[in-house]
Amino acid sequence: MFGDPEQMAQAMRQFADMLSAPQGSGPVNWDMAKNIARHAVVAQGDPSVMEGERRQIVEALSLADLWLNEATTLPSGVSNPQAWSRSEWIENTIPVWRKLAEPIAERMVETMGGAIGGSGLPPEAQQMAGPLMGMLKQMGGMMVGQQIGQAIGSLAREVIGTTDIGLPLSGTAALLPGGVASFSSGLEHPADEIRLYLALREAAHHRLFQHVPWLRGHLLGAVEEYAKGITVDTSALEEQIRGLDINNPQALQEALSGGGLLKPEETERQKAALVRLETMLALVEGWVATVVDDAAAGKLPSAVALAETVRRRRATGGPAELTFGTLVGLELRPRRLREAAKLWQAVKEARGVDGRDALWSHPDLIPTADDLDDPEAFVRGETTWDISQLEEKPRDEGDQS
Repeated sequence: MFGDPEQMAQAMRQFADMLSAPQGSGPVNWDMAKNIARHAVVAQGDPSVMEGERRQIVEALSLADLWLNEATTLPSGVSNPQAWSRSEWIENTIPVWRKLAEPIAERMVETMGGAIGGSGLPPEAQQMAGPLMGMLKQMGGMMVGQQIGQAIGSLAREVIGTTDIGLPLSGTAALLPGGVASFSSGLEHPADEIRLYLALREAAHHRLFQHVPWLRGHLLGAVEEYAKGITVDTSALEEQIRGLDINNPQALQEALSGGGLLKPEETERQKAALVRLETMLALVEGWVATVVDDAAAGKLPSAVALAETVRRRRATGGPAELTFGTLVGLELRPRRLREAAKLWQAVKEARGVDGRDALWSHPDLIPTADDLDDPEAFVRGETTWDISQLEEKPRDEGDQS
């Protein structure tokens, strides 16, 4: 009479998590979202990292970091390399997911509260139902939290390390043995070469984020700015909720999945925010690809083939891109990643490694979206910059360069 025991147990866990949410903790119960994510990976199998696996990952990250010394002027960003299980990845990245997803989650919870409880009620009835509306918003928060937890849990089964989406999900460089094994499946390359190549990418990302002080805040701020322009498709949400069985976790997940309810506003500010964010993410990925190619050249026979495998994975909309789109309503454009790599390569050929990496010293020196369209013009038109003048002279608020 109670249906599937596993579904009933899951529903009871979620209800207990909802009731345990502290007052003022925000629109989403993140403890519940984290628990759902961990249950999702445990259900598929999430063995602890064995000592041999841990040693292989740590050695690969340490060696990759040494190789990068020859390919970039930025110093090491790997101080405590680690190997994580999928559950450990969830635990260590939730704080950043919270910052990324909460602006969207807040809008969805507010809209869901109105759609569930306020639809069709006259104003006086809505006022009398105030306490009930508060509870309905809490239920909306539970539903959104479930969707976030499911999305992060799905991503945890696919990721390789902490930098798959191009944003710094953790300050610690780490690879997941399970993720490395999944990436390696079907590839005819030695396992140690694959592991080392993926370690190069992870270590290169951390060099950039550890030693470019403005970059982390700039990227996270750009995501937040973009998220402010996201609205929830109220009519689509009401259609999804109408007739929905809240006792069916699978139905709840399907109703909220895919990011289809999230709609960016078609305003100039929103378009500009999207261009800035996509451009910066492409520049980060392009720089990493260029540096890794240089570091692996002559040392890693399978580097070229593995680089192409990574590019194809990104171009076909891998799990990282799809999950990122679900959580914050943004889909990356792989075309810009390839253009950014060409630009960094052109800058290195014209000015050397020092000249290329010096561009990260100030945000005003970083190439723009227009520069990605014509990298040769960016290289030819460069002048000598005096960083001290940029720091001393107040920037005109209307200057967007």
